[in-house]
This record gives sequence, structure tokens and C-alpha cells, in this order.
Amino acid sequence: MATIKLVLMFSICRLILTVGLTLDPTEVFSAGIDGQLISVDPLHLETASIDFGGMKRVDPLAVFNPTSAEDIARLVQTAYQSAHGFTVSARGHGHSINGQAQTTNGVVVQMSGTRLRSAEPRVSKKLMYVDVWGGELWIDVLKSTLEYGLAPKSWTDYLYLSVGGTLSNAGVSGQAFNHGPQISNVHELEVVTGKGELLTCSEEQNSELFHAVLGGLGQFGIITRARIALETAPQRVRWIRVLYSDFSAFTKDQEYLISLEGRPESQKFDYVEGFVIVDEGLINNWRSSFFSPNNPVKISSVSANGGVLYCLEITKNFDQSNAHLIDQQVDDLLEKLKYIPASVFTTDLPYVDFLDRVHKAELKLRSKGLWDVPHPWLNLFVPKSRIDEFDKGVFKGILGNKTSGPILIYPMNKNKWEEKTSAVTPNEEVFYLVALLRSVVNNGEETQSLEYLSNQNHQILKFCNEVGINVKQYLPHYTSQQEWMDHFEDKWSLFYQRKMEYDPRHILANGQRIFKPTFNSKTGSW
Repeated sequence: MATIKLVLMFSICRLILTVGLTLDPTEVFSAGIDGQLISVDPLHLETASIDFGGMKRVDPLAVFNPTSAEDIARLVQTAYQSAHGFTVSARGHGHSINGQAQTTNGVVVQMSGTRLRSAEPRVSKKLMYVDVWGGELWIDVLKSTLEYGLAPKSWTDYLYLSVGGTLSNAGVSGQAFNHGPQISNVHELEVVTGKGELLTCSEEQNSELFHAVLGGLGQFGIITRARIALETAPQRVRWIRVLYSDFSAFTKDQEYLISLEGRPESQKFDYVEGFVIVDEGLINNWRSSFFSPNNPVKISSVSANGGVLYCLEITKNFDQSNAHLIDQQVDDLLEKLKYIPASVFTTDLPYVDFLDRVHKAELKLRSKGLWDVPHPWLNLFVPKSRIDEFDKGVFKGILGNKTSGPILIYPMNKNKWEEKTSAVTPNEEVFYLVALLRSVVNNGEETQSLEYLSNQNHQILKFCNEVGINVKQYLPHYTSQQEWMDHFEDKWSLFYQRKMEYDPRHILANGQRIFKPTFNSKTGSW
């Protein structure tokens, strides 16, 4: 052990000399932190320096591979008590877009892929919850709960994300209109605060911390355990897609469907999403390939208003016991909608296959070398009252007829979001998620380059600002504290107070660029 410590201290000292940090490495070891958990392996540092966005590289001082929540608490406590200080950022599966889980001159805690002591998901069938490690991927949570015939209520479209990562933002998908985001389906958390305290929190215990952490962008603590609400898992899903050429009809139908959330299960859909199709040619990209290859459909063959089509995506869950009722239930719901006749595509599939649908697309993209590319994504919450104006200015305006990736659009009910959390949404009872999930493709076309797509994102934000559409960024990215203050608006004061309470030295989640560390560290010009 002495040899390992010596080698690690030497490696860290070399890094300290390189970056100019004044951390004394003996502080790490005097705190009782196992040296074998700290890695300065170039491969580990390389992995922690990049993310799914692929647009920012930030080299950490070291990577920390915990075996327990206590390990993380000791690390953060060391940073908090250190005379010189260092930053700590939790990294799940690395799906941040703008370096949010990265840190300069600090330590990245690798939450996902780490083998922990007694970290297997623990399901309570009686109380309908599952306790999971913060770095657990949602796909593994699903597999564990399905063994008991149960599943979480609210999802994200992609399941290879960490529990702590989505709960630090919100976690949204087509179930959110009914069950709320993932942060509305948590009973309890275990959190390491910026002081190195390991605390359990819930609505009844340490409630201020509980609400702060949910949607808190990692600013108040590292989630080491979450207790997630469960429901009985359905066996199968009826997956339906229909087309619209009229945006007003499309949004009215979406809003009608989410207004049914209080009705019995037989009288509503279980999932409501949608997407925009602005590309010319076949409607067959990875997110919208719902027409048979033997019967291709072109936008030009449909009377599209402004060259844009809209697809409503809905599902109905069922089991073998009520399969004989599914056709009538779906027909009753569809007959009230005003989609293009003969544009209905329907398929039945196992519940788990529907939830894991994006991963299948990922494997196809990986095989073509199109997954590990820059992803200049832009996710916005748009008020219902301004969604028509957004359509005209963005979908039929700024975007032209090229997207370089799917564009999701679907409404949510604000009453399903707990106002006490740190998450920020528009101040209207219904608001839309608009997710421009574009990828850079190096095929020589300017419209699919990183510069072009990034500039287009700026144009969209500028347009919203100029016409007064008060959008809120989801998975937000800003470069100044004033922009963050504008983002949080009247929630900023509470957000700031919570930061001072739970992370007064600004140690955690430095990559969000909300607060500068209070100690002397080279954190860049922001």
C-alpha cells in the first residue's frame, strides 16, 4: 500500500506542477481515502475529459472510482476541509452535452460502471419502490424491477443514463404528462453534500435538501442512492404514429390527449410524444422510420403546410388478460383526433422493447461510425401560448429543410411538477418540450457541420428573445452567472441560498458554470 500511495502521490504531484494547482496530495491520503480508488491513468483521464456532446474537452486532475457512498463523502470532505481546495464532479454515463460533468483541476467521480459493495437494486414489492445506486443506469433498474413484475412510472427516451444524472435535471419522456418527470417519482435520496456530509433526505426528512437536489444540476450534492416509485409493469405496448400537416390540429390533439391524465387507464394513452419532419426525401431517419421501406412516403407527396409535417406518437399498454379490449380502446381515442387519413402506423411489441427502442438505433449508428460525433443539442421548454409562433419562426423558418437529427415536440402538464424542486419550467399550466437532437455529420455539407448547427441554435435562442418567447432551457448551458439568474428568475434567490447552505465552497458540479470555486483554482475566464 505504501508503494501505491507513493506512486499516486508522484503522479498527482506531476499533474499539480503541470496545471499549477496548489493542492497538497497528502491531504487526500491523510483523510483515509484508499489510494487504489484514485486513478491518473491517461485512459481514465481521457474518458472523463469528454462527454456525449463532443464539443468540449476538460482535463481533470484525477478520476475517483468509489466502492461506497462513504468513499465519496470522504473525498468531498477532504476537498471541503482542504486549505487549498479542489473541485469534485460526479460523472454517470457521460451523456452531458456541454461539459456539465467535467471539472478543471479537480476530481471526477466515476459513478457508473463502478463495482460497489452491496449496490444491487433492492426492490420492495410490498411498498412498490426500488432503492438504487446513483450511478445505476436506468436500463439496469428496469431489468431488476421487471423480475418482480414492476417498473418505474416515468422514463427518459434513452435508458443508458444514470439515475443520479437524470434526477439532477428532471428526466422527461412521453409518460411525463401523466406521472410527471422522474423527479416527481422519487420517495427518498441519499446525498453527499458539498461539505462531505452523507445525508438521507425526503419530503419528511431534510426536505430542503431533497427538493434542492432534485433538478438541482448537481449543485447541492452527489446522489448516491435514490428510492424510485414503481408500478405494475405492463406486458405489451400498442405503438401508434399518425401524421399531421396542420400544426394547430397537431398541438390541439396533443393537448387534448394530455388533458385526459385524470381519467381511468382505459380512457387515455400511456405515452404522448411527437416530432417534426422538415427534411425533404424519405421520412426514414433513425427516430422517425415508421413507414415501411416497401412503401416509402415523401413529404412532397403529402400536403405539408410550409414543407413541414408533424408526427404524433402515442402508446397504449396492455396485458394478455385485456388484449381483447385494446383495439376498441385505441379506436375510441383515435376517432377524436384530426390526423391525415390513412397515415396511421401501428405495431405491438413487448414493453421492454418499446422502452429500450433508442438503444437499438444507437447500435445501428455505432456500426456506421455515427454515434461518437459532436451533438450540438438544444432542449427547450416552450410556453403553450407561444408554440404557434415558435413553429412559424423555427420549424418553418430558421431550420429550412435540413435537420441533421430528430426534433421532438410534446406537451406536459405543469401540475405534475413539484414547484419546490430546483427544476425550472415556463409559468403556464401546459408547456412543450422541443428537443433538437442534431448530430454532426462529416459529409461535406455545410448544413450538417458543427459550426452551422451551433450557429442555428444561437439563432433560435435569439429569435425567442427578440419576439419575447420566454423559453427555458432543459439541460441548460450558460456561460455567465447573470444568464443563470435570468434562467431561474424568482427561483434564483432560493437556489443561491441552498448553494450557500449545502456547498458553500462551490466544490460540486463546477462544469455547470454557475458558481466559481471560492478557493484559488484555474477555472478559466468564466
